Amino acid sequence: MKISASGLLLFAGLWASGATLAAQMPAGPSQGRAEQIPPAQTAPAQAAPTAAASDSTSKTAPKNYIVPSGTRLPLILHNAVTTRNAKPGDPVYLETLFPIVIDNRILIPAGSYVEGEIQEAKRPGKVKGTGEIRLRLNSMILPNGYVVDFNAIPTNAGTGGNESTDSEGNVHGDTNKAGDVGTILKSTGIGAGVGGIATQSAKGAGIGAGAGAAVGLAAVLLTRGPELELPRGTTVDVVLDRTVYLDSSRVNFSDPGRASSLPGPPSREPTRSASPF
Repeated sequence: MKISASGLLLFAGLWASGATLAAQMPAGPSQGRAEQIPPAQTAPAQAAPTAAASDSTSKTAPKNYIVPSGTRLPLILHNAVTTRNAKPGDPVYLETLFPIVIDNRILIPAGSYVEGEIQEAKRPGKVKGTGEIRLRLNSMILPNGYVVDFNAIPTNAGTGGNESTDSEGNVHGDTNKAGDVGTILKSTGIGAGVGGIATQSAKGAGIGAGAGAAVGLAAVLLTRGPELELPRGTTVDVVLDRTVYLDSSRVNFSDPGRASSLPGPPSREPTRSASPF
């Protein structure tokens, strides 16, 4: 078969156009560059708590407020106490009269209740010795109900009489020596008068005076001295003999508080018991 020159020219042109078109087509996926896949993102590991941090946490303690040993508390007595019938173990109930403030913070408001007990009670003797009571205060109830254990002993007692306290916290009654002397003198005078009238003589008066003095002395020797009395309303000053620690989470008072209104005991003279028992 013979191909003309024009046919050859047409075939050459078609072949050139196809090669150009193939060169301009984009390369397929297999011919491109490999995709860059980013590395997987991993969360940073959390460090375990160190032993030092654990120890620090375990050693953290709640803060305490301190009422130092030697602090004085003025109190008022709610129940009367007397050596006539007091015995060891009997309770005593008191109340704080004035707030205790340390470092501008109210730690013990007025009106806080204090409880204690009688450790020893001794009646006055017939010839010598005075009534004696030994008190011990053991606990305090703050106005919010927080109970605090502590130890305190009396240092002074305002009883309305002549009672006193010693360095060990014992409260002592009065001896009434003046009253005893008066009893003897009174009996002596009565005896002298009776003897003088009966005998109409100075000798009789002297005999009567001697007899009266003996009667007065017997009255003093055969009867007990004045009982120790701590009436309701007695003021008692006590001192803490050990440090008291108060939990700061329980002590947040802004009010100084107020004590109950109790009348103080009236002034009184010691009186010897009329009974020898």
